[in-house]
Amino acid sequence: MKANPDRALADLYRLREIGRYKTGVHRPTLSPEDMETRHWLVGELQALGHQAGIDGIANVWSRAPGDGPFVLAGSHIESQNHAGWLDGALGVVYALEAARAAHQAGLGVVDVMAFADEEGHFSGGFIGSQSFAGQMTEAEIDTLTDRSGRGTLRELLAANGLADRERVQIDRSRYLAFFEAHIEQGQTLEASGNQIGVVTSIVAIWQYRLIFEGAQNHAGTTTMAIRRDAAAALQRVWNQIQTTFPDLAGPHSVWTAGNITLDPGQPSIIPGRAEMLFQFRDADQATLDRLHAHLQTLVTDEDRTGPCSARLEIISQTVPALMAKAPQAALKAAGEAIAPGKTLVMPSGAGHDAQVIAPHVPSAMMFVPSIGGISHHWSEDTADEDIKLGVQVYVDAVRRILTP
Repeated sequence: MKANPDRALADLYRLREIGRYKTGVHRPTLSPEDMETRHWLVGELQALGHQAGIDGIANVWSRAPGDGPFVLAGSHIESQNHAGWLDGALGVVYALEAARAAHQAGLGVVDVMAFADEEGHFSGGFIGSQSFAGQMTEAEIDTLTDRSGRGTLRELLAANGLADRERVQIDRSRYLAFFEAHIEQGQTLEASGNQIGVVTSIVAIWQYRLIFEGAQNHAGTTTMAIRRDAAAALQRVWNQIQTTFPDLAGPHSVWTAGNITLDPGQPSIIPGRAEMLFQFRDADQATLDRLHAHLQTLVTDEDRTGPCSARLEIISQTVPALMAKAPQAALKAAGEAIAPGKTLVMPSGAGHDAQVIAPHVPSAMMFVPSIGGISHHWSEDTADEDIKLGVQVYVDAVRRILTP
């Protein structure tokens, strides 16, 4: 099994033209551009003799025609709005190249997946991999609506002819391992001069809504002493988070206020309500628990001391995922064989479908560098030579698992 790096790069450049936006792409889940890429992938897999199709949640699935043992490979193929050309697509093309390499070696043993909506256009993300893993109910699907106002998930599935299709479920007994490749989306590889990242763990993401309620009133006639300013309450808690979290966090902890809303949001009106969407990430459960407890304390203290009420709502809490030792070792060995001294073992600070698959199939992730650490923006990029090197390492790691 050997990769054809030029072929993989050509595929990525082809996908870049579907939904092209500046130097990136705009390809939200179940958009015409997203569906075009999914149908393209199905055609490429069928050309290898795979059974392949798009299921009832919009996952592209395939079953290779060989006798096994089998490896599962893939990522996602949709994009964030007006975002980069490699986030997700790189992992799908690497998986396709592994399937092609296996086919050319006379081994039909690499199944390929392009999971739906890892980017979270309809939810917090991972609905495709969660469905594949048996963790997404029909009732949950009924609640999902596109965040940009395109309609419900049910409506868009129906509009694309997927409403009556079954959702494919993972056959755990079929697979030796799952491999996902991705751009790093950070600067660690570039800054250290490395070209391959072997992921040890994927962070959990804990997301919250902080809600503060005071009294809406006139901004010119209400004295400062009697104000119940919800914006001021939010600011106090945010300042306390920024001041105290560093002493409680781990070396890889990060936290973000993703959105702040003031109601009614007018210059001459004291806000009577304020909301903040907030998240933190870490791969260590004890650190996650410590940050959660402290956040709850900060909000409870603000509620007790007033003058505004404050409460904390949990939106979602994922579980940290450790990558499996055998496929990790295969990636490390492939990296050292093909790019000696250029492989770095590291955690992932972003969430990926591999964290959903990991409890069901031994999983591994591989990173290639992101120029400037930029992602989720149309200027996201990776050098061609890093893309081509990465696919060689990826395919060789799959080979090592299949033929130890």
